[in-house]
Amino acid sequence: MAEIIAHSIQYLKKIDTPILESADEWKYLFGVGSPVPASGIYRCTGCGHEITSNKGEKFPPQNRHQHANPNVEVLWQLIVKTQTKG
Repeated sequence: MAEIIAHSIQYLKKIDTPILESADEWKYLFGVGSPVPASGIYRCTGCGHEITSNKGEKFPPQNRHQHANPNVEVLWQLIVKTQTKG
């Protein structure tokens, strides 16, 4: 789970706009090696591990993130979207 301290709250914004909430990066899960659709913090739905990834890069390959049970698929879900430039 992403952690913050008290003064960090000023930099967070909850989105209650249906148009933004329905954007593909929030709706879908992304597999190993898939292109990252939006910069942010992603959570593995199989184990809860979190990573930061930048838009346009690829999610970690299977040999970089594995589960003890090989039957548990590695799928990444966006949990915090960041505003990055560059």
